Amino acid sequence: MGMDTHIRRGHPITFGLMILFGLFELALSAWLTSRFNMLHNERTTSERDRVRFALFTSTWTIFFSGLMVALFWHSADGSVLTSVLSHLVFLGFTWILWTATAAAVTEMLGGGLNCKTQDVYVYCNQLNALEAFAWVEWLLVTFAIIFVLVRGIAAARRGDGYRGGLV
Repeated sequence: MGMDTHIRRGHPITFGLMILFGLFELALSAWLTSRFNMLHNERTTSERDRVRFALFTSTWTIFFSGLMVALFWHSADGSVLTSVLSHLVFLGFTWILWTATAAAVTEMLGGGLNCKTQDVYVYCNQLNALEAFAWVEWLLVTFAIIFVLVRGIAAARRGDGYRGGLV
C-alpha cells in the first residue's frame, strides 16, 4: 500500500476528527456563551471573552476543515486549493488560533479546576471540558501540520515543487 493510499484515507480521518472535536468545543462554548449572555454569571469579563474566543476558533475549524475535506475529495490531484501550501496556510493559522485558545482557557482556569473543592466558577465541569477539547484540537492540528510539512519537504526534494498536491 503506497503513501498515496494512506493520504487518501488519512486526510478525511484527520480532518474529520478535527471537525468532530470542533463540534464538541462549539457545543460547549456556545452553551456557555448563551448562559453568560442570559444570566451574566461569568466570574469576569475575561472568562466570557475567552469562551467566546473558543466559540470563534471552533467555528473557524469546523468550517474550514469541512471545506478542505470537500476540496480534497473533489480535486486531490493538483488543485492549488488542495496543495501543500494551502494546507500549511490553513493549518498554520488554525494552529495559532488553537494555541491561543487552549493557553487562554488554561490560564483562566489555572491549569484546570477541581470541581469538588472550588466554588468560584459556576460551570466548573463545562470549563474543564472546554479546556480539554481545546488541547485535543491543538494536538490534532499539530499532528496534521507536522505531517503536511514532512510531505511538503519530501515533494520538494523529489522535484515536485512546493505547490504540488499532498498525494
